[in-house]
Parts: sequence; structure tokens; C-alpha cells
Amino acid sequence: MDTQASTRPSGPRAFITRERVGVALLFLMNGFMVGAWAPKIPEFASRLGVSESQLGLMILTFGLGSIVMMPVAGSQIARFGSSQVSKFAAVLLTPTLLLLTFVGSVWTGAVAIFLFGGLLGAMDVAMNANAVSVEKQMRRSIMSSCHAFWSLGGLIGSSTGGFLIDHIGVSTHAILVTIVAAVMVAACWGLVFHDAPHPDDEAHAAGRRLPRSALPWLIGIMALFCMIPEGAILDWGALYMRNELAASVTLSGFAFAAFSLTMATMRFAGDLIRDRFGAVNTLRACAVIAILGLLLIGFAENAPMAIAGFALAGIGISNIVPICFSAAGNLPGMAAGVGLSVVTTMGYSGILVAPSGIGFIAEHTGLAAVFAGISVLIVVVLFLSSLARHADNAHH
Repeated sequence: MDTQASTRPSGPRAFITRERVGVALLFLMNGFMVGAWAPKIPEFASRLGVSESQLGLMILTFGLGSIVMMPVAGSQIARFGSSQVSKFAAVLLTPTLLLLTFVGSVWTGAVAIFLFGGLLGAMDVAMNANAVSVEKQMRRSIMSSCHAFWSLGGLIGSSTGGFLIDHIGVSTHAILVTIVAAVMVAACWGLVFHDAPHPDDEAHAAGRRLPRSALPWLIGIMALFCMIPEGAILDWGALYMRNELAASVTLSGFAFAAFSLTMATMRFAGDLIRDRFGAVNTLRACAVIAILGLLLIGFAENAPMAIAGFALAGIGISNIVPICFSAAGNLPGMAAGVGLSVVTTMGYSGILVAPSGIGFIAEHTGLAAVFAGISVLIVVVLFLSSLARHADNAHH
């Protein structure tokens, strides 16, 4: 499908279009791969005979793969367009779980996990850039629902993974996941919005690797500061419930479940809210709710109170990142891929790098103080919230 052929209508386009379904499938597939990997980690560690600290290094290798490949994807989007880069990355990503299932040594395991993280990251930048192009073409917000499909994919992958590994074995699970992922890629192949490459942007990017404008870096800080709490809840929520609030294992599991559920629900609603009230107002309301949620977690006197805090934090954090990504892809005078690669790299380093630092701090202060303390990061996001106005550029 040719971009030049599609003339822009005066008002918003239909609510659901082929291109929107195509990019949603990319997000679903990417999230599904991440979700399917999570329950495999214990078996991966025992097969390679790595200790907990070595596994920590392995997971860091996964993060490094992402951080190395994201800027590469950004420059390739300028050359080939986001549709080609996201499809290419998706095809390469599809067999990586098989690779992780059949590696036999620590070194081959490290290479496989670096590739897995790198391709997930590259696809992430490209599909976010494609979502920005579809927003411009449709003249309405779709970024939050795209991220909702990512959350949904993660939920499907992780919730079925453990059950399938128990019942059909590790190898069969990996083969099944690969087939499902391949079907998703095949299904979206003809639907993904074909955006034209930006060779002029590529020359621009070659002239100077990193953008000089402060805008993408400031928006990157916003993404980073609301992904650190997300990483903290993911990695430390259950432990906090168990150790500091004496919750049962089942109740502890509800911490992340409550957060995920409200986050996915609000992401599906987020685009409509954003189109109604504008990106800046939506982001400010989300930030205030997130701050209240984190403070409620930190000052909780019992498990149900903390779970309410996790649910509130999910509502708050849900739409901040999609708005940051929309803003990054719509910066004046900058290629979508360049702005997005800065913001995604900074944002995801929050989920990948911060949790280890949180463990170190928590040893001295306890996790309650950490959760209450990271609400300060969202206060900074609130101060920078006027930058979200660039997210509304898609509509003009």
C-alpha cells in the first residue's frame, strides 16, 4: 500500500482500519514472546547450570542487547521505513525462543539471550514508529491501545507458559510458541501500514548520530521516570507484600496482577480519553493517580491496602509511556525513528537497569520507603508534562 496514494481526510478516519489491526498484531506478537520467555527462565538457568548472580548477568545481557539494537533500528527506519524494519525484526525474532531452548552452554546461552533482547528492542522501536505513522494517517490516537495489545500478549504468553511447560514439556512449548508467533507475523504481513523511507532523515542522522535538540532527551527522562516504578513493581512487588506486609503467596501474586489488569484496561480506554481531553491533561491526571498509588503502596498497613495502591499505580502509569512515545514520534523537524529510538532506549533502561539498584537501596531502607520514594520521579514527570503537547501533533 502506498502512502502517497492515501490523501488525508479532513476529520478522523474510521475507528478500526487494516493498518491499525496490522500494527496491533505486531505489538501482540512482541508482548507474547516476552510473556512466553518469563516462565522459561528457571529451566534455562538450571539447564546451563548458572547461579542466581550469573542469571542476573544473563538478564543484563538481554537488556544490553535491547539497548544496543534500538538506536540501530532507529537509523534503519530512516532508510527503509518502519513497516519494513518491524516485519524484518519480527521474522528474525520468531525462532529465538527455540534458540534459547536448545543452547547447551553458558556462552551460546549468552549469545542467544543477547539476540533475543536485541531483536525485541529493534522491533519495539519500529512498531512504535509504525503506530505513530498510523496515528498521523488516521488522525486519531491509537498508541495506548497498541500498548494494551502488548500487555495482553504478555499476559497470554506468561499465563499459559508455566502450564504448558508442565504439561507438554519445554521443547514442545517452545515449538508451539514459535508456530503461534509465526502465524501472527503472517497475519499482519499484508496489513501493516507501509510508510515511505526518509532518506533525507538518514543523511541527517548520519551527519550527527545523536539529536542535539533537548526535546527527545527530556521526553526520554519522562519515559524513564515512569518505567522505573513499573520495573520496581514487576520485580519487587510480590517480595514487598510477602516480607514487609506478611501477605500469603497468593495475595503477593495479586500485587502485579492488580497492576497489570488496571494497566491493560486503561490502555484500551486511553486513546479515547486522550482524544477527548488532549495529551497534556491526560498525562497530568495519570501522573497524579500514579503518585497517589505509589504513596498508598509505600504507606500501606496491610495487604489489601497495598493491592489497592498497585491497582491505582497501574491506572496512573498506563498511559504515560504511550503518550511519551507519541510525542517522541511527532517532534518538529525530527524523524520519528530518531526521536523514538532515544526515548525507547532511555525508557526501557529504566525497566532493565533500575531494579538491581532498587535491591541495593532496599537492603538499607526497606521496600516501603522505596515505593513511597519513587513517587518523586512521577512528580518530575508532572513538571515536564507540557512536553506531551507534541503527542497531539498527529491530529493536525
